[in-house]
Amino acid sequence: MRAEEILKETQYRNYPLPESPWIMRQNWHDLLFAHWPIAPDKLRPLMPASFELDTFEGEAWVGVVPFRMSAVRPRGIPPIPALSYFPELNVRTYVTIDGKPGVYFFSLDAGNPIAVAIARSVFHLPYFNAQMTCQRVDDTIYYRSQRTHRRAASAVFIARYRPTGAIDYARRHSLASWLTDRYCLYTNVNTQIYRANIHHLPWPLQPAELDMTLDTMALSHKIPLSDTAPLLYYTHRLDVLVWPVQRII
Repeated sequence: MRAEEILKETQYRNYPLPESPWIMRQNWHDLLFAHWPIAPDKLRPLMPASFELDTFEGEAWVGVVPFRMSAVRPRGIPPIPALSYFPELNVRTYVTIDGKPGVYFFSLDAGNPIAVAIARSVFHLPYFNAQMTCQRVDDTIYYRSQRTHRRAASAVFIARYRPTGAIDYARRHSLASWLTDRYCLYTNVNTQIYRANIHHLPWPLQPAELDMTLDTMALSHKIPLSDTAPLLYYTHRLDVLVWPVQRII
C-alpha cells in the first residue's frame, strides 16, 4: 500500500498526525494480541516511576504479541533481504504522557541481530536477540522463540495460533480499541523519556484461538500473569509508517 493511502485516513486516531515527515516503513504479518488483565499495583513496581500507567476500568493490561516483520526500511530505500525480514515478539503494557496514549515495551525479541543492534542504539528500545521461527500452514501460525541475548533473562515462547472469525474493527472507547489504537511508543534511558509516533489504517481484528506449549515471556520480567484465558485478537497484515524518536522529558 502506498504511503499516501495510509496517510489519507486519520479520523480514527486519538490525536493528530505529527507535522514532521515519517522516516521508516514496516509491514506486520500474522500478528496475535494475547492480553491479560493485571492489578495496577502489581505492575507499577516493575516499570520506571516516570511513566503514568494507563488503565481500562481500573485494570492494567499486559500483552504478549508475536508476529513477523517484512519490508522494514528507511524512507526512500528498498528493503534489504538481510535486514528487512524477521520475526518479532514483544511484551508490553500501556502508558499515557501528555494525554497521548501509547505502548511501553518491557522487551522486544527479534530474530535479526543487525535489526536488534540498530533498534537498541537508534530507537533506545529494549530489543533482544532470539532464535525464532514463524511458519504459516493453512490458517495456523506455528511460532517459536528462544531468547539468546547475552546476559538477558531467559524467555521462551512456543505456540500455535489462528484466526477463528471474520474481520471486525474495534468500536471507539471499547476495550479492543483501548488495547490496539495506540499511535506512539514510549521508552526511556535513565530519567530521559522518548516518544516515537506511528500511523496505520484501523486494525483489521479477528477473533483467535491460541494453543500454548510454553510461554515465559512475561515471567522473564517478573510479571505475574493470571491463570485466566487471555483476550485474543489476530491481524493478518498491517502496513505501518514510523516517525523519528524524540526526547520529550
